[in-house]
Amino acid sequence: MKRSRKPAKKRAGSVAEPALAHEANHAFGDAQIERYRLANGLTLLLLHDASAPVVSYSTWYRVGSRHEKPGKTGLAHFFEHLMFNETEHLEAGEFDRKLEESGAESNAATWFDWTYYYEALPKQSLGLAVKLESDRMAHLVLRKPQVESEREVVSNERRFRVDDDVEGAANEELYKLAFTKHPYHWPTIGWMKDIEGYTPADCKAFYKTYYAPNNATVIVVGDFAKADVLAKVKRAYTPLAAAKIPTEETRREPMQKKERRLVLKKPTPTEKMLIGYRGPALGDADHVPLSLLSEILFAGRASRLYKKLVTELELVSDLRGWVSTFRDPGLFEMYFTMREGHTAAEVSSVLEVELARVRDELVSETELDRAKARQELATLQGLETASGKAEQIGFYETVLGDPAGVMRRLDALRSVTAEQIRASAKSALLRDSRTVVVVLPNAASKAS
Repeated sequence: MKRSRKPAKKRAGSVAEPALAHEANHAFGDAQIERYRLANGLTLLLLHDASAPVVSYSTWYRVGSRHEKPGKTGLAHFFEHLMFNETEHLEAGEFDRKLEESGAESNAATWFDWTYYYEALPKQSLGLAVKLESDRMAHLVLRKPQVESEREVVSNERRFRVDDDVEGAANEELYKLAFTKHPYHWPTIGWMKDIEGYTPADCKAFYKTYYAPNNATVIVVGDFAKADVLAKVKRAYTPLAAAKIPTEETRREPMQKKERRLVLKKPTPTEKMLIGYRGPALGDADHVPLSLLSEILFAGRASRLYKKLVTELELVSDLRGWVSTFRDPGLFEMYFTMREGHTAAEVSSVLEVELARVRDELVSETELDRAKARQELATLQGLETASGKAEQIGFYETVLGDPAGVMRRLDALRSVTAEQIRASAKSALLRDSRTVVVVLPNAASKAS
């Protein structure tokens, strides 16, 4: 009798089971994101969406290339590959096979500020995602064969995307030149010399430090029963130990007081030009107005620079702009591919006039309304699926600590005025604080 009564009391009592504490709710349109936390620090965000019998399960780690050290660049991206390999409980290839057999899709991504892994599954397969992700969070095999195998894959990826790609190489040089102190200086994929030098010990140290429940957020969006999710997550992740996450040393980028310029020789039929003006951090007040300015200048056939440089003057065949969405201040990137017979110098002359206009004059209400409508539509389209919602929740939670940040961005977008856009242009579009990379066919590379 004693043997049977004691276990029964343990199962019923709240002390026996580690808590998955409910911390807060966050409004997300007409729905609510529910925030929970395990005692080991794992954050769980839930958003119920029964519009389709599917579930998106994603795990965001607060680690990206900014957390690396010189000489060991690219490790965050390297783990994006290693995490699909062998664990103590699964042979190589079993992770993907099990998901494919269940009808799931999976992938991963790494950037400067974050790394994340996701699965899109039929709702009845949710338990499989919980089991697989919790397993590889703590039980990854990192011996020499695994490291050597993925080193070859990543080395080839770097050759394909950077070394043998004109735009990839030029973009890498842009960030290398624009950032002198901040770790945005090195590429997420890492320098080739560093990739070639990774050891199992390097990988184990990185894994032990950053792949831990207290450095991760699990996001579940879709058609699920909350009690079932909570029980599965608690059972799978409670045994995992928290790690001692090192305090990140903030390396502020010094103010740039002079234009930096690089000329590259590349096998390209026409000239190309990349310009990086200093841009705000994602959470800065100027980010939304500057993003709308990028829309007005670059987005679609009705944009100012498309009409001027492509349609009217026929100087370029391709152009685009983007304001980086980083935790710290980044760049307002501009990219131009010249038509045959035309030069970056010609485009620069026209660009200077157009940028002076947005610094000195108000954009029209028609242009502003169009830019707002395009960005709002793109954002809302990205939220149509469970996976789209999960990605936005995870991104804003990891970068800004606000899982409903996309909703606040939509509110901010709708209220931007032409005066705010002009003020952002005056602040950001400064010649002395920009970086320029020009790619010439058959020209010697030189920096100034």
